[in-house]
Amino acid sequence: MVAKKLAREGSHPMPGGRTAPGAGAAGPLQRPVPDAAQRQFPWPLVIATAGILALPFLFEGIGLTITSATDCLIFAIAALGLNLLVGYTGLVSFGHGAWLGIGAYAAALIQLNWAPKGLLLPVLGTVVLVTAMAVVLGFLFLRRRGVYFSLLTLAFTAMTYAVAFRWTALTGGESGLGGIERPVILGLDLNNRVAFYTLVGVLAFCVTALLWTLIRSPLGRTLVAIRENEQRSAFVGYATRRYKLVAFVISSAITGFAGALFVLHHRFASADPTSVSFSGELLAMVVIGGMRTFLGPALGVVFYVLFREFLSMWTENWLLYFGLLFVGFILFSPTGLVGIGWRLLGLVRKEATEEAAMANRVSARSAAPTAVPPFLAAAAAGAGTELACNGIAKNFGGIQAVGGVTFTVRNRSLHALIGPNGAGKTTVFNLISGMFPPNQGTVQLNGRTIAGLDPARICQAGLARSFQITNLFPDLSVEENIRLSAQARHASRFNAWRSADRFADINAETRAVIDFMGLTGTERALAGSLSYGGQRLVDMGIALASKPSILLLDEPLAGLAAAERERISALIQRIAGHIPVLIVEHDIDRVFGFADAVTVMNQGRVLVDGTVEDARSDPRVQEVYIGSGTSAIAARPRETAATPEVVLSLDKLNVLYGKSHIINDVSMDVHKGEIVALLGRNGAGKSTLLKGIIGTAPPASGSLRYEGRDLAGLSAPQIARLGIGYVPQGRGLFAGMTVAENLMLGRLKRRTGAGVHWDEERIFDFFPRLRERLNTPADYLSGGEQQMVAVARALHGDVRVLLLDEPFEGLSPAVTEELFTVFDRLRREISIIIVDHNLDLVLALSDRTYALERGRVVHSGPSRPLLEDFDLRRKVLWL
Repeated sequence: MVAKKLAREGSHPMPGGRTAPGAGAAGPLQRPVPDAAQRQFPWPLVIATAGILALPFLFEGIGLTITSATDCLIFAIAALGLNLLVGYTGLVSFGHGAWLGIGAYAAALIQLNWAPKGLLLPVLGTVVLVTAMAVVLGFLFLRRRGVYFSLLTLAFTAMTYAVAFRWTALTGGESGLGGIERPVILGLDLNNRVAFYTLVGVLAFCVTALLWTLIRSPLGRTLVAIRENEQRSAFVGYATRRYKLVAFVISSAITGFAGALFVLHHRFASADPTSVSFSGELLAMVVIGGMRTFLGPALGVVFYVLFREFLSMWTENWLLYFGLLFVGFILFSPTGLVGIGWRLLGLVRKEATEEAAMANRVSARSAAPTAVPPFLAAAAAGAGTELACNGIAKNFGGIQAVGGVTFTVRNRSLHALIGPNGAGKTTVFNLISGMFPPNQGTVQLNGRTIAGLDPARICQAGLARSFQITNLFPDLSVEENIRLSAQARHASRFNAWRSADRFADINAETRAVIDFMGLTGTERALAGSLSYGGQRLVDMGIALASKPSILLLDEPLAGLAAAERERISALIQRIAGHIPVLIVEHDIDRVFGFADAVTVMNQGRVLVDGTVEDARSDPRVQEVYIGSGTSAIAARPRETAATPEVVLSLDKLNVLYGKSHIINDVSMDVHKGEIVALLGRNGAGKSTLLKGIIGTAPPASGSLRYEGRDLAGLSAPQIARLGIGYVPQGRGLFAGMTVAENLMLGRLKRRTGAGVHWDEERIFDFFPRLRERLNTPADYLSGGEQQMVAVARALHGDVRVLLLDEPFEGLSPAVTEELFTVFDRLRREISIIIVDHNLDLVLALSDRTYALERGRVVHSGPSRPLLEDFDLRRKVLWL
């Protein structure tokens, strides 16, 4: 253990920017990041100004009045406020019009009772009142998520309308409140329509500038992160309910402010704005214009007003046609008018295609290793961290997932938590990190009890984690994913008035983590567009960027190519030289090679807690977890079942994702009874090629022939019914459904006679343990059993070709051996294409190998030479 720590400590930075021997750093710790905020011109504000100036002339030019133009500006303020909630935070409000109605009544009552002919007091009083109400109601509404939140807002506006319509003494009931007057301010008579439009235009610009500043600030970026992935936002340290409450209050206050202007504009307050129908119209304006875009809602308002003014001349039922149009936008252009504009622009300005994001990454072999991020070095210089779990237990209904687990993670050590699938390892991670509170026992971080705290508070206390199934902000760039995590523990994370890009220290930390993780070159790519291995790196980078004092890594090497596994293993060891690392990983040889301490779990309890040698030599560990080992499995002789008959043939196949060219002129054949391996580095295009075959990523060109029939142009369901089964990476089971229901859905539409017929008895012959799990929900099974269900579901029906994407990922050695045996038996029944990063197993199992690099075939031939000749394997697979 001491030797391992000394080796890790060799990576500490030394004075003068040099690194200690062994670090291998040959360049600066960080590269300067250009300040994006300084480069970005505020075009939305320029466009808003031009629109405000041009709107009256446009309306008068088409026969409308400046009164309609003023309505446009007031509705635009309300729509921009609603878009902050719906578009940027992801909270869909069906009753936001109620705030406009409340604002109108509040301004009217204040002017009529306390400020005759007043402007400032009614408007400010309205904002204060609406803000106070929004704080109280938001606190209650946000206790529910999703559709329940939306229904609460719908009930709120229905109640508001009933009160406004029936409380005659306060609101005037059906007659409303009249007698509202506009004052003269600094010699400017607001009773003049042009003067009032000018005032509303200035205020609309101020609201626009305020929102533009807000969405670019750390607070605004956090709201977008919550929209994208609220769970991960909490696990990097954001108190998500607090942020959502802030967004709800700001959005409501802006809409209430619009209500105050609305009553001054029309000099009359009524119950109409509080109706459900008006809330629906306001939401429709946002959607039609383009939610999640900044000025899209304002464009939607202009469209709505023009549609209303002109169509109402012809029919009283104009709202019916507006509703039909709204449905059309939802079905055919969910990005609204802005989306239509971008598509039309794309017809004129063609975007050049480029290679996949991971292909653009700076090669880990050619790039000089970077020193650890500075916050890790600072953590190593501190007092140190220790994590202690004492008797933690967790029950889910009648199932005890974890029972009385006790172990301690020492400072600056690499502690491995291993065990067979279903042993409870990930559940322990969930209990430690706050996803679930333990039923009993304690978790202490540096003597402070953190068991039962929410994930955000635990992260702020210094504990960060990665996830077994990647957990990212998929529609944000790689850089923004890392930046959000680095920002979460910054003192200015609640800042709402300064651009998030202007914080140099956050930029530097983001750059350091990107370089350290080997993600340089992918910064602008959407995290969800990366290969699964690339997403693994981002997931681990997000955890590291939160500057933890202890790091929990849940299967960080799963889905990574061999060379990447070596590099990330070295990075993990370097991290453990600075802060403690608790890792769950099924690569047993690697775990035993780098761990300082090992805790072995089985059936929710600790089997062994001690050194690597304690775990390696314990016969119980050998029996339940290790099995006979990968080398022994790969060395077993096996006969090929391949025949000369070609079942599946690809000829110059090309697949694109948007403007990214992923698969380039790939040609390959699969014979009857043959197992073909698709190998390559992360981002090489292996998974995309499988998706191209099954039809979920339709080929852009080339031939894809199956039993003499061209599959190009067919949908995924049609291809599946022709006898091609697909097991996706991550399994893709139907959560909440039992094993029997998952299998039933697999066969429902695939009893076509197109391939080998599989019924339940035949499947149970290959997977006998599924017979005992038929009535168990699939998401309650261990990872190995879930993988068996996924394969069985793909077979159920009539199948002739089976596509397997990372079938051994995240499985214990014993379960891996069991599945390997199943696939070896299946070669006598069907043809198989397999993608997996366990090279020894895949090469031992397969007859032929195709190696991909940047979406192109760079090698094809028999698998045996690659299995036996490591130098050839290194050359072909870039190891």
